[in-house]
Amino acid sequence: MTSFLTHNGLPLLFAAVAIESFGVPVPGETALIAFGVLAAQGHYSILIVIAVASAAAIVGDNLGFWLIGRRGGRALIGRYAWIERRARRVLPRAEALIDRYGGRAVFFGRFISVLRETIAWVAGLAGMSWPRFLFWNAFGGIVWAAGVGLLAYFGGKALADAVSRYGLYAGVSVVVLVAAILATPRLIARLRGDT
Repeated sequence: MTSFLTHNGLPLLFAAVAIESFGVPVPGETALIAFGVLAAQGHYSILIVIAVASAAAIVGDNLGFWLIGRRGGRALIGRYAWIERRARRVLPRAEALIDRYGGRAVFFGRFISVLRETIAWVAGLAGMSWPRFLFWNAFGGIVWAAGVGLLAYFGGKALADAVSRYGLYAGVSVVVLVAAILATPRLIARLRGDT
């Protein structure tokens, strides 16, 4: 499997990110992280990984915007009672978010897991103009792919260097340390009762 990913994986990366961006819960961001690490190991150019992920994010979101948000959204909502009940509760708030924040909601939605899968639909349902959506979506997709890709690239390189220089235990220690740093704000919030 590793051999396949290291030689033929870019179409897989494109598909995973595009499908997730369209609205299907597929691990597109995880795929981008994996390919960032593969780039750190010398299997791919990180610039190509970022370009593929950016293009996939833009294409997938635009398909979701048009096919679900603009063309099929209202009809799909009306077809199934359970979707309609949920949409009556959620959709007005989501549309208000688009009305209030517009392009910023589309941009920042790219960085939040559930919104990454649905923000294009909501923008289409809310009637956001396509040129405005395209601009903010492309901007968000490029910044997201570059940010996540470069973090994975440099993080993967640091982990590989630690393992090769200090052994597997050092690599595991780095991963545990990073996880602890990322979990600390949540732990402090829970202890204070902010959740």
